[in-house]
Amino acid sequence: MITKLAQTDFNMITLNYKEYGSGEKYLIILHGFLGSLDNWHTLATEWGNHGLHVFVVDQRNHGKSPHTSAHSIPLMVGDVKDFMEQHHITKTTLLGHSMGGKVAMQFALTYPELTDKLIVADMAPRPYRNGAHDDVFKAINNVDLSKAQTRKDVEQAMAQYLGDFGTRQFIMKGLDRADESHYNWKFNVDVLKRDYVNILQEIYSMNHFSGDAMFIRGGNSLYVQEKDLPAIHKLFPHYKLVTVEDAGHWLHADKPKKVIEEVMNFLA
Repeated sequence: MITKLAQTDFNMITLNYKEYGSGEKYLIILHGFLGSLDNWHTLATEWGNHGLHVFVVDQRNHGKSPHTSAHSIPLMVGDVKDFMEQHHITKTTLLGHSMGGKVAMQFALTYPELTDKLIVADMAPRPYRNGAHDDVFKAINNVDLSKAQTRKDVEQAMAQYLGDFGTRQFIMKGLDRADESHYNWKFNVDVLKRDYVNILQEIYSMNHFSGDAMFIRGGNSLYVQEKDLPAIHKLFPHYKLVTVEDAGHWLHADKPKKVIEEVMNFLA
């Protein structure tokens, strides 16, 4: 069931962020579900060193940004617009991965006048199936943070439901020390689990984005398939598709040099 949003859910919040470089061209990076801005540190550093002014944000209910009572694509689109106003950014390129890709797509369609170029990493505008993260939520809920003494304790508790080591390591990047003897999750587990269906919805608009767009997908990932290309073309007619071979859904972690190169070429 899609959560109904109250007007108060759209109140302005202040997102946590890191800033790289000081060029005239802006690039705002939006991470994926259960991720954080730290996932993009290496790439943002390179782009900042090559003339871009880069902002990487923790989206609401993630990282060090505020935990709120609701979570949805429209809310995160509003957060990006507010962030731009707070930092006096009148136009930017947006790069979004996974959930962040949906936010970036919807932002470009809603506010084309604020969007220079669009980069979407391994995400299509179609709806995605519910349940894809069931094992992740089961693994997180299997962790008793009041008893966990070490990060190894947390990982072992998660392993019962989440067999893939790489995925466990990714989720554990969201683990933080509450104090000397306790851990907590940086992301808002309860709200993200309840409102998970909200981020699976199709990206829809009566209009299209007439600017340049790049969809960059992992060659080993199924998130962007050939069947998705007509819908992408309809909404983003001036798009180009790039496939990063031997990379999965987290293509920026699998092949960072290739992603860095493709983005720099696209923005040149």
